[in-house]
Amino acid sequence: MDGTNVVGSRPDGWWKDRPGAFRRLVDALQPLAAAGDEVTVVFDGRPAPGLEAGDHGGVAVRWAERRGRDAADDTVVALVEADADPGARVVVTSDRGLAARVEALGAPVEGAGGFRRRLDAQSPGTDKRPTM
Repeated sequence: MDGTNVVGSRPDGWWKDRPGAFRRLVDALQPLAAAGDEVTVVFDGRPAPGLEAGDHGGVAVRWAERRGRDAADDTVVALVEADADPGARVVVTSDRGLAARVEALGAPVEGAGGFRRRLDAQSPGTDKRPTM
């Protein structure tokens, strides 16, 4: 999942507290992980305090491996490339370039805004599709 893209899909003032917005997204994703979904979220930038790379309540948090344009995108693509069955994952992003790259590898894509609305409205465990 392109975490920065998902956070940015809702103009709720997230840019005033970027680390807090990232933590809130991870918290919102935890019920999906608890319901059995494999959830990986990749963020741009430096790790937020208290949100280092690793497991956070079943949500695998990753940070872009480099800085600059498309840095998190490259990390998401690397995760899809490393997956033995990329078609079993859903990559969440509204970035057209990233979507094209992962679709070429066989991974389906869900738009960030639609995912966020569904996440906000859905009770945990009703969608069993793995999410990256």
